[in-house]
This record gives sequence, C-alpha cells and structure tokens, in this order.
Amino acid sequence: MKSTKTITTAENISKQSPLQPVFRHNVEDAAQLYSGSEILLKTLVDLGVDTIFGYPGGAVLPIYDTLFGNTDLRHFLIRHEQAGTHAADGYSRATGKPGVVLATSGPGGTNTVTGIATAMMDSIPLVVLTGQVPTSVIGNDAFQEADIVGITRPITKQNYLVRDVNNLEHVLKEAFHIATHGRPGPVLVDLPKDMLNTKGKYAGLDNNVDIPSFKPTLYGHHPQIAKAAEMLSNAKKPLIYVGGGAILGQAWEEVTAMAERLNIPVTTTLMGLGAFPESKPQSLGMLGMHGTWFANMAMTECDVLIAVGARFDDRVTGRLNGFSLNSRKIHIDIDPSCIGKNVDVEVPIVGDVKHVVPAIDKLASPPKIDKWWATIRKWQKEHPLVVPKADDKIYPQHMVKMISEVTNGNAIVVTDVGQHQMWAAQHYQFNHPRSWISSGGLGTMGYGFPAAMGAALACPDRDVVCITGDGGFQMSSYELATAVEYKIPVKIALMNNNCLGMVRQWQQLFFNKRYSYSVFGSNNPDFVKMAECYGCVGLRAENPKELKEALDKAMAIKDAPVLMDIRVVEEENCYPMVPSGAALYEMVESDEEAAK
Repeated sequence: MKSTKTITTAENISKQSPLQPVFRHNVEDAAQLYSGSEILLKTLVDLGVDTIFGYPGGAVLPIYDTLFGNTDLRHFLIRHEQAGTHAADGYSRATGKPGVVLATSGPGGTNTVTGIATAMMDSIPLVVLTGQVPTSVIGNDAFQEADIVGITRPITKQNYLVRDVNNLEHVLKEAFHIATHGRPGPVLVDLPKDMLNTKGKYAGLDNNVDIPSFKPTLYGHHPQIAKAAEMLSNAKKPLIYVGGGAILGQAWEEVTAMAERLNIPVTTTLMGLGAFPESKPQSLGMLGMHGTWFANMAMTECDVLIAVGARFDDRVTGRLNGFSLNSRKIHIDIDPSCIGKNVDVEVPIVGDVKHVVPAIDKLASPPKIDKWWATIRKWQKEHPLVVPKADDKIYPQHMVKMISEVTNGNAIVVTDVGQHQMWAAQHYQFNHPRSWISSGGLGTMGYGFPAAMGAALACPDRDVVCITGDGGFQMSSYELATAVEYKIPVKIALMNNNCLGMVRQWQQLFFNKRYSYSVFGSNNPDFVKMAECYGCVGLRAENPKELKEALDKAMAIKDAPVLMDIRVVEEENCYPMVPSGAALYEMVESDEEAAK
C-alpha cells in the first residue's frame, strides 16, 4: 500500500529529492541560522498547521522549549500518546486537514503505533513527529531508544529519520505532501535530539513539493470512463457503492449529483457514511455485515455495480464466492493496488473520484429501472430496520434514534468499536460529509473519545457526540482530564450494557452462550462519579424519559464535557447480521434465525 520506498537516511532523501529552495520568506530568514526546533515550528506554520496533540519527554524538550509562548500553534497536552494520535486522527477526519501528533522517543513513539495503524487502515492523513536519541548513540540501546522507523514501516505511507538539520524543512514538507496526496495516510518523522539543538538553514521552501517517484493518477482513462457510462446507461439493476474515498476525495457533491440525475440507488460502506445524504430517496443506507437487508440484497441482485472509492473489504463482501455474482463491476480508486485486490472487475478506473465521477455522469444517460426500484421498495417495506421501544427500559437502537432526533442529524458522531458502532451507523441519519468518525479497518477500541476531542477542537461550531460502550470508553477514559482542562464540549453517550457487547453477541450465537470473560458484572465503575471526580458533568438515564432529559441537558452545555451513563437492555443483539463465512444474502435478522 506504500506509495514510495521508505527513506530512513538523510543521504537517501537527498538522492531522491534534493533540497531545492524555491523562494525565501525574507532575506533575514535566509541569512540567519535557526535551531532544528525553530525550523520545525516555522515549517509547520508554513504548512498551515494550527493544532498539535502531544506529550513531552526528554528527547523532545527542545521542541517544547521552543513552543513555550508560541502563539501560532495550539498545543494540547493529552494524557497518553495513543490517545493523542487518535485525537489527531479525529481532527483530520473532521476537517480533511492532516492531523499532527508529537511524542518523545522510546515508549512515547511506540505508544503511537496503534493510532498510526488505525489511520493507515482508514487512509487518514497524519504526520507523527517522534523524538529520538542523539545520532551518536543510535543503535547503542541508549535510554528510551526504539527503532520507531523500523517498527512503523509496515503501517505508514512513508517514514523518515532526520540526520541533517539542513534537510529538516524539506523532509517535513515532503512528509505532508505524501500524507495528503494520492490515497492519504500517516507519515512519521523521527527527530534525533541533537538535530533539534543543531543550528541550520531555514530556506522558506515552497509547499508545492515535487517527488518524481510519487505521481498519483488524478484523471481516469477516457475509454474506460466511456465504457462505464455505457454500462450504467444500459443497466437494468444498477447500484452505486460508495466508500470512504468519496469523503477523503471530497467528492460527495459529485456522487450525489450523479445518483440523483441518473436515479440510481446508492449504498455506502461504514467509512462512506455521509458521502450521500440518507434522507434522499436513492439512499439504501449502509451495506455489509450489519448493513440493511435491502442494501445487501441490492448488492446481491444488481447487474451493474459501480464502486466509488471503496476497496471491497471482507465486512462488505461476506463470502467472496457468493458476492454479487451477476454484476458487471466498475471500480474507481486513486490507489491502483486496491483495484482487483479482492474482487475482479470488468472496468478498472484509476483516478481521483472527484474527477472521474463527473466524467462518467456527463456521458451516461438515466437507465430505465422502474422495475428495479419497485423491487427495492418492496424489500424496504418488508425488511425495515427494527427499533424496539419500551416505556421502562432503553433499547440501544432507540437511544441512537433519539440522539439523531435531538441533534437534528447535524452532529459529528464519533464511535468506538462494537455493537454501539453498528447501531449508530444503522440508526443515525447521516446527511452531511465528515459527520461520521469511527475506526473502520482496524476496529480500535478506545478510539472514540479521544477522536471526538480532536473533532470538537477542529469544529467548535458543531455539536460532537461520542457514542461509546462501557468497554471501549474505559480504554481511554483518562482523557476526561484533557477534556476538562481545555473545556472540550464532547457529549459522551455511554451505552452501558455491563459487557463487551459484540463479543457477548458472538459468544451467544456461535459459542453456546459460554460468556468467557466478556461480562463485566459488578466490576464496572460508577461512571457518573468517575465524570464528577474529573470535574465534568455526569448524568444517568435508565428509561426513555430520563434519556430525553439527559440529552437535552447535555446538548445545552457548551463549555465542558458531559458523560451520560445510559443503561440499555443488556442482551439486545445487533441485526441484520451476516455470520462469519456467509454471503450477504445469507444474513439473519433475529436470534431465532441465527440459531437455525
């Protein structure tokens, strides 16, 4: 998945991309020497960075000393480097800008690994800055030394070890370029402590980096585009399948325009939620393991499938030899390695979806698909998503629907991983891009709350709701201290079912109800008291009336985090569900069907 060969030495960097000043900010900067730390911060400002999530340590103290009193950059002191990486990730997903995290050497760097892998799997642009021991002792097992370049090589688009302070500015600008161009992803820059103290030149290089070996294809091959348009025009049962690439490529308007003009049904992946408004009549919602019944059946029965910025991952396809067998497939992606990787396609188009989709739309004619729509409407009527309700208890589905109603569908929703994640994807109506933030590919528990902090800091004008579970939240609950310190107004809707819900569901359905270490029982803390001990507002809801009151109160608070302990029905399961090893059309909709 790498776009370029990993570079770990200044010598190799110079050979591939020599330092070539394009312009200077002023004569004074050109003549003056700066410390590596000063060059670092100046370059970050040049690149439009305004926010850093970080945690200090010995190797990066020169940077922190230079940051002292800096008014151009906001630094947020997080409580753990993994959470800082997730916060930078959430900031990026909410804005489209690269997130930046700063960690010290050794354990500081290794603590970022899960966050980097999370970003890599979901193609999120991050720049991770790590401290390193002085170059003179690298390889000597010095105190807090770790080969973070070697450790992160499989989970970054690119990484660098800076050995010459005069290359630092160029390396940083190249890192941001690689992180944000083509298929986005994380880039790591390792900074030995002596490089931060050494004086060097700051040239004020142009931000427009040119890397001869890294030239992503933006415009698709015209004959392939024409063939795709012809296939859509003549289709009897077409389907548009939209992935996270439509969000990352800022192509939601183009996707919406094509779907509406051609009147073709649209289904989105987990990462594609918000790329097409779910209030539109063409929307079938999410497909896949916990997708809607009608979206999965449309995927199974369609005759022409156009995949837009999606990678046919296993959670979408189910059993491959039962996946959409009767369809002719068109696949648009900026990353050529994704095309044909999991599913054979008839019309591969390598290019930026923002350019390719309107090119296809321009050539295509609306297909005649009245019978197809009649079939889909029948499926929707016969197999809707179920939202059970009761006056004396809270069902998870109802909780999500109420959050959607209270926020008018306009909030940024951030989740952890598990049942609550799937219920949120199913029952919150996403009508806007960059409104859904979740760990899709890696499935990282503990991601939700710190990512929500990053999103809230990035978008102070929007409500941010973190829908999480009692399992995932406890993996990053310590960040309540950060949220309180900086008055980050995240609304935490904690779906408390006293267990690891998705693990318990699988143990119930496929392991004869042997609940092996998945139930917390009396070991769960009092989350209201936990919130209060950190200094934030804690609320509890045990029935629908209390839930509505808690949500109204939480949404009215704009200057502090709020934790809502929402006690839901403990043994409720998430359906529809495609069992492991099954095809999409073999999905089940109830415990009774799953038991057969």
